[in-house]
Amino acid sequence: MFNGKSKSDIPQVQGNSTSLIGAGTTFKGDITSNADLRIDGILTGNIFSTAKIIIGANGSVQGDISGQQADIHGKVVGTIKVKDLLQLKGTSIVNGNIHAGNLQIDTSATFNGQCQMTPLEAATERTTAKEEKPVKVMENQNHVALAK
Repeated sequence: MFNGKSKSDIPQVQGNSTSLIGAGTTFKGDITSNADLRIDGILTGNIFSTAKIIIGANGSVQGDISGQQADIHGKVVGTIKVKDLLQLKGTSIVNGNIHAGNLQIDTSATFNGQCQMTPLEAATERTTAKEEKPVKVMENQNHVALAK
C-alpha cells in the first residue's frame, strides 16, 4: 500500500488526454496507453489502449488493435479487438478479423475478414485457446466481404 508501486505498469492519466501520431509520421513498435490515441500517420506495430483509439482517414496501422472503443477512418491490416463500440467509417479499409462488443459499419466502408460479436475477454480467450484460421474472402456488390 505504501511501497510506492503501482498496480499497473501503465501510469494512470488524469483528465482528458489524447496521444497523437501525426500525419507525415512513421512509427515502428508497439503502443500501450491509458489515454485516448489518434493515428493520422503510419504505424507498424500493435496498439493496446484502455481508452478510445481513432485511426484517421490518412492513418494506417499494420498490426493488431485492442481497446475499449475504436473509430476507424483509415486503413488497418490486423486483428481488431474492442470491448465496447467499434465503428468502421466510410473511408475505412480493414483487412483482418474483428472481435467487438458492438459494431457499426458505414455502407461505404470496406471490411475483409471475420467478425465475432463477443465481449473482449471471451474473444481473447478464444484466440489464445486456438489459432485463427486464414480467411478466404470474396467481395459482393456492396464491398462487404463474405467468408466461405
